[in-house]
Amino acid sequence: MIWVAVVATGIGCYLLKLAGLSVPPRVLERPLVERVADLIPVALLSALVAVQVFADGHDLVLDARALGLAVAVALLLLRAPFLVVVFGAALAAALARML
Repeated sequence: MIWVAVVATGIGCYLLKLAGLSVPPRVLERPLVERVADLIPVALLSALVAVQVFADGHDLVLDARALGLAVAVALLLLRAPFLVVVFGAALAAALARML
């Protein structure tokens, strides 16, 4: 049964990609479509981060991960390099878990 779901998902992904390639260029050049297409990856990534940080199974939690995210946001606002952001967030979360 699992292989039916895997194959169906693969076919669905292929058809979705094919549908995206068959859209006429004049539709894709509209300003609203361009704006939405630019914002969709940001919204999806934000949703994934929120789920990973604030969820534990079916529960809503506020723990060291939230502190790590807050440190990462602060470092990004200070225009720190990416590696500094990653290590700073990891260090803050690790210290919070240690305490």
